[in-house]
Amino acid sequence: MKLVFTAHSSALSHYSTLICKHVFKSGNIPINLFNLYGYFMHGLVDREDIFEANNKILGKCDKLWVFGKVCEGVQIEIDIAKRKGMSIRFFELKASNDGEIVKIAEVTAMVGEPAKALRKNG
Repeated sequence: MKLVFTAHSSALSHYSTLICKHVFKSGNIPINLFNLYGYFMHGLVDREDIFEANNKILGKCDKLWVFGKVCEGVQIEIDIAKRKGMSIRFFELKASNDGEIVKIAEVTAMVGEPAKALRKNG
């Protein structure tokens, strides 16, 4: 089992447990910022400290899996993973009208995102 860092925007934080389930079902171990620290520890700790810890943890992982559109914070994680030569995969979430995830599918590019952020590296 490999350590997979799961990257996604805070807008998808309510899906973090289902994203982790998807990683476990693939035979890997998920590492997810929102499951580690809640939603940025609800303001109890400076966000910069959490980002620094997050980036150190990312460096210990084997793979980066990106879920949903690439936001600024996720782009930073992609850049770190690229520098470390990590495998990077991209996924989109398909939700039903009531917000339940019905499908997680791997994609090679996400519409509307910068090409440099969407290159599939592994």
